Amino acid sequence: MAQSKSKNMALTFVDDMLRGAGQVMFQNNAWTGLLFFCGIFWGAYETDNIAVAWGALAGIAVSTLTGRILRYPAIDGRQGLWGFNGILVGCALPTFMSNTPAMWLALILCSALTVWVRNGMNRILAPMRVNSFTFPFVFCTWIFLAAARAMHGLAPDNMADPALPATMSSASALGFDTFVLGWLRGVSQVFLIDSWPTGVLFLLGLAVCSRWAALWAAAGSALAMCIALLFGASAGEIAHGLYGYSPVLTAIALATVFYRPNLRSSVWAVLGIIVTVFIQAAMNVMLSPLGLATLTAPFCVATWLFLLPILKLDSREKPDHTDWYKSHKEPRGNSRRKRKPQTRKTTDA
Repeated sequence: MAQSKSKNMALTFVDDMLRGAGQVMFQNNAWTGLLFFCGIFWGAYETDNIAVAWGALAGIAVSTLTGRILRYPAIDGRQGLWGFNGILVGCALPTFMSNTPAMWLALILCSALTVWVRNGMNRILAPMRVNSFTFPFVFCTWIFLAAARAMHGLAPDNMADPALPATMSSASALGFDTFVLGWLRGVSQVFLIDSWPTGVLFLLGLAVCSRWAALWAAAGSALAMCIALLFGASAGEIAHGLYGYSPVLTAIALATVFYRPNLRSSVWAVLGIIVTVFIQAAMNVMLSPLGLATLTAPFCVATWLFLLPILKLDSREKPDHTDWYKSHKEPRGNSRRKRKPQTRKTTDA
């Protein structure tokens, strides 16, 4: 009996982790998370940085376990909401730091930190009816990456040197094959993976849960590339998908999660994608003196800007963006009880 209970607890924990991977792109689906992990491991081996894959696994395990230890609402754990920031930390630190024991200790601490930072940020943002999204990951990772420049045990690797903003190389015409590969890399870079096959696996993972999400992820990356090319952004960054990953998340959020898919939400999402590209470029410049990557901060800022007005783009939904539970999106009118037909009392004359 005890062995069966332990087995069920282990399976539940694995399910929570897989859902956490899917929730990076707002998908509460274990199969989506499994395909995301397949994409992460493929890309990590392809780019010869397997520490990213094991870091992702460690990060999501630590953050999921932290949520249980702190006894945060069980519904969050069952929907993978403890783990999605942690898995991104697990991808980021091995990407920007050398593979040392100190880096792994930092990864464990940073992954755990995202859980209670998320809880605190959501409390702060609740009166404005928006969510913290992946900003706990961004905030905590920025702290550790900045600290790495002052701690020899956390040796920076693949981090840009702090420098004053300079004129960037302008975009040149991209061939069709380069454009397609960059488009898929825009999807894979959500997890800091520079691999087009990973992008394909991520799109398949999205399609398993939501074809709308897969469609808008693909559209978000493609449109972002076109806007970046049109305005002359760096050709190298465009080709490696660095202008695509935040618009991918913005597109999914605005077009499929916080608003019902319709014409009005589609227009709103397209505007959101375009604005995200400009925020990406601006934050690249602003963070250059610090030598920090923007991570998914452009997505967070852009999505907040488009959710804070609390527009009602569909008469059937309740405009509350504090989370993405389906039950919280239903209008209050749906809970009306059906009135019983009234019978008229008659009195004898």
